[in-house]
Amino acid sequence: MKNNKLVMIMLILLIAITLVGAVAVVVILKVTDEDKEPTIDEVLEASVDVPEITTNLASNDFIRISFKIQTDGKKAKEELEKRDFQVKNIIIHTLSEKTAEQVSGNEGQTQLENELKEEINKLMQKGKVEKVYITGSLLP
Repeated sequence: MKNNKLVMIMLILLIAITLVGAVAVVVILKVTDEDKEPTIDEVLEASVDVPEITTNLASNDFIRISFKIQTDGKKAKEELEKRDFQVKNIIIHTLSEKTAEQVSGNEGQTQLENELKEEINKLMQKGKVEKVYITGSLLP
């Protein structure tokens, strides 16, 4: 009788240890999956092109500029495609407050990309914008 109880306790402990190990493996696999950089195909599947926009800058110059906006998934991409008019509005308003000097050069373009990312993310409900890329620009 005492032997049966000991075997039962050992069996329960073995099952508990196995369950804890399985949960740990699942958690580790899930965390490492999230840290993995997306492939270029995944980036393209989740990206939206903003065609060339021509608008005035605060310095009375004009700019022609186009973007590719990378989202975090297909649902975010679909939402962003529906919000294209709002995205264009954000771009035009943001550019209208900039001078030609502020949007030229590496630092200025990076700052513009980051500002647009922040503003567009305020609109998003089903995902978020990961990165904004300038795909073409022309300043006079």
